[in-house]
Amino acid sequence: MERVLARMPVAAAADVVTARQNAHRVAERLGLDRQAQTRIATAVSEIARNAFMHAGGGEIEFAVDAPAQPQQLCVTVRDRGPGIPELSAVLSGQKALPAGRGTGLPSARRLVDRFEIESAPGAGTRVRLWQRIPRAAAARLTAPALQAVGAGLSGTRADPLAALHEQDRELIDSLNDLQERQAEAARLNRELEETNRGVVALYSELDQKAEQLRSASDMKSKFLSHMSHEFRTPLNSILALSRLLADGVDGELNHEQQRQVEYIRRSAQGLLDMVNDLLDLAKVEAGKLDIRPSTFSIEALFAGLRGSLKPLLGNAAVELVFDDPAGLPDLHADEQKVTQVLRNLISNALKFTPRGHVRVGARCDAAARRLVFTVEDTGIGIAPEHLQAIFEEFQQVEGVLQRGGTGLGLPLSRRLAQLMGGDVTVRSTPGQGSTFELFLPVRFGDFAEPLPAEGDDAAAMAAAAQLVVIDDEEAFRYVIRHIAQDAGLRVQEAADGEAGLALLRQAAPDVVILDLHMPRLDGFGVLQALAADAALRAVPVIVCTSQALSLDQKRALAAAYAIVPKHDVSREGLTTLIHNVVNERRGST
Repeated sequence: MERVLARMPVAAAADVVTARQNAHRVAERLGLDRQAQTRIATAVSEIARNAFMHAGGGEIEFAVDAPAQPQQLCVTVRDRGPGIPELSAVLSGQKALPAGRGTGLPSARRLVDRFEIESAPGAGTRVRLWQRIPRAAAARLTAPALQAVGAGLSGTRADPLAALHEQDRELIDSLNDLQERQAEAARLNRELEETNRGVVALYSELDQKAEQLRSASDMKSKFLSHMSHEFRTPLNSILALSRLLADGVDGELNHEQQRQVEYIRRSAQGLLDMVNDLLDLAKVEAGKLDIRPSTFSIEALFAGLRGSLKPLLGNAAVELVFDDPAGLPDLHADEQKVTQVLRNLISNALKFTPRGHVRVGARCDAAARRLVFTVEDTGIGIAPEHLQAIFEEFQQVEGVLQRGGTGLGLPLSRRLAQLMGGDVTVRSTPGQGSTFELFLPVRFGDFAEPLPAEGDDAAAMAAAAQLVVIDDEEAFRYVIRHIAQDAGLRVQEAADGEAGLALLRQAAPDVVILDLHMPRLDGFGVLQALAADAALRAVPVIVCTSQALSLDQKRALAAAYAIVPKHDVSREGLTTLIHNVVNERRGST
């Protein structure tokens, strides 16, 4: 409920000056600060002037809106004029009034915290202005205090000199405030310029460091590759000589000598395997490991593995079992690398299984168009906290059956699987065994869904991933659509950035392919909008563009998952990239 403090008429020009002085006085006594006093007094003066000049007069009411929190000073100006036709058009600026008529309305609207106006033809106009009262001051506004404020306004008359002096003082204060703010803005601009120079220098240093890291990585890969080749020659000679000795070409060896030569052969073979792993790892990191797909049967794959792994069966308490792969489709992949991955998984299982069995099987997931190979053992198992560490290079989990090695087998196996469009996962319980699974697309280049993690909703994880492509070039959208659909993805398209943003908010896709040069909203604007949207901030974006990017533009694209030139887009490369994006996204959720 509003508590009325005072009312006054507006019947003469002097009443406009009185209205300004009264508004200033009541605002001061209610505890408003100097700027708020000036704003409400100026707004009341403008509305009172309109009422006198264009409506022939009116009435002003000063009140306190006590129930509101925080409390507010409310000034109501009523007139008995003809009203304002098309009021909404006037307030929005769509209709201009004659010079000098109604000009106070937009000014007053900007000066106060809240503004309301009602006007009807023949019924006059009512304007209400609100200004918030500070909480500390409002706490002191008791009923007697409000009565005293109202009493102080009764019978006051305008003093033009005093009003002019007050306006001059307010103008001087405003100019001083403006000068201080300009000085503060100049200081902040200087600080911002210094900060910008520091940021540019930091980016330059980061670019240098990144280049140094790339050079170091290239040198490491070259060193590993060179040294691996250099090691192979003497190791192959040692193996060949040990075989000659073991075969007794130059005379039979006694039992002890046979054991010694066998130790030499095993050590050399182990070292050669490590060297081969290092060489393959260096090639993967350098992007020089080629995939040579061919079509082969799972029966032939298992038969070759069974024969090559027989020498590893040194423990009679462990049985190596291969399930019957009958009925499975042929696999189109790099047979040598598939064999290498499975041999690593099986040899690891045999190494860490003291008794029981190691079972190798395969199944076809027709919905996801993939083959899933399973290596299950009854060995010592892996603790949950070590499940990720085993896929990191040169990392080993200490255990009762730890037998050395470089820790490269599993990381290399996962990298090779990902290079072929698949992945390697593991489930394990300490003391009960482990299950490693290798999944690969039935045909190399197709999209393979990741295996569901234990406890996840398998139906949800098996659902096809969704891709949104945002590009104004219809031909490029056609290419991406066919590549993605052939890889098993659901695809939606947008021809510009604004339509793409609307689609992203509706679809919530797994991955986005984004062009940069588009009408209405370009790719940079789309990335900025995604970064500002908490629901879409984590959606990975692959930027595909034909324009050459400057260093500043590359920095602006730092949030993108990858930047791919359009002339480098290929079916196999894009499918593998999308596969990696979706696997990482689903693996982190």
